[in-house]
Amino acid sequence: MTRDLPTLIFFGTPEFAVPSLNALLSRDAPVKLVVTQPDRPRGRGKKLAPPAVKNLALERGIPVFQPPKIRDLAAIDHIVSFGAQCAVVVAYGQLFPARLLSQFPLGTINVHASLLPHYRGAAPIQRSLLAGDRLTGVSIMLLDEGMDTGPVLSRRETVIEEGLSFGALHDRLADLGAGLLCETLDDWNAGRIRPELQDSALATHAPPVGKEELRLDWSLPARVLARRILAFDPAPGAYFLLQGRRVKCFDARVLPLEGEGRAGEVLGLSETGLVVRGGDGICLVLGSVQLEGQRRLPAAEFIRGRSIEPGTVLE
Repeated sequence: MTRDLPTLIFFGTPEFAVPSLNALLSRDAPVKLVVTQPDRPRGRGKKLAPPAVKNLALERGIPVFQPPKIRDLAAIDHIVSFGAQCAVVVAYGQLFPARLLSQFPLGTINVHASLLPHYRGAAPIQRSLLAGDRLTGVSIMLLDEGMDTGPVLSRRETVIEEGLSFGALHDRLADLGAGLLCETLDDWNAGRIRPELQDSALATHAPPVGKEELRLDWSLPARVLARRILAFDPAPGAYFLLQGRRVKCFDARVLPLEGEGRAGEVLGLSETGLVVRGGDGICLVLGSVQLEGQRRLPAAEFIRGRSIEPGTVLE
C-alpha cells in the first residue's frame, strides 16, 4: 500500500542507486519512469552492458528511458509527458537543466553521499576516505543547476571505522540513503520539512578520481598510503609496479612498528599480509593483491613462487 508518496520519476545509474529504487518500490511508490544512462561497453570483450538500475526497473515492469543527453529537448519533453509530481535522483551522472528541474511541482530530490556542504561533486566517498575523515553520511537535497549546491532537506551520519574500504562504505551509504530518502519524501510531501540553505563558505569539493592518483608513491607516510589503498578498494584499485607490471593492492592496514630501510621496501610476510615500509618509516601491510589480468589473491598466496624477497623495493 502506498503511504502518501508522490508520483515520481527515478533517475539513477550505478549500483549505489539500486537500494534507493528498491526502497521506493517496497513502499509501492508510484514510479512512472526510470531514466538511466545508455548501456556501456564493459569487461574484456567490451560488450554492451545495461546499468544496474535498468536491470531492476525491467524486472519490476517499469518503463526505462536512456537518453544520451538529459539536456536534449526531445528527452525533456518525453520525461515531462509522464506528468510526475516529483523527480528522485541518485547518482544519475548528468547535471539537470533548469527547463527540466522546473517541471516537477515537488521539486527534484537528490541522494548525495556526504554531509553537505562537504564534498560536493562526483567522488565524495573516495575523498572522505582519502582525507582520513572519521565521520560521513548522506544528505537528501533539492537539486538546482549547480553541482550539489541546492538546499538540504535531511542528513544522516555514520562513523568511518579504521580500515573501512570504499566498497564497504559505499554499500553502507547506499542503504542509509535509501532509508532516509523514503522518510524524507514522506515528510516533504506532507509539508513537514523546511529546506536548509547550504553555507557555501563551508563547502569542500570531491572531483572525480584521476588515473594519476592510483599509482602509489611509497615516499608518502604509511597512514596516507593505507588510506589511498582503502579509498580505491575494490575499484579502480591503487597499484604499484613489479617487474614492469601493475599490481593492485587491497586490505591495507598500518602496523604499530617501524622498519629500517627504504620507502616501499618489502620487510616480509606477516599473518595478515605483505609488510612494506612507508616513507615515514612506519610499516603497512597489504592483505591482498592482484596482478594485472589475474584475480585478486591473499598476499601470502600471491608471493608464493614469485621473487618478492625481503629487501625488494616496490615501484
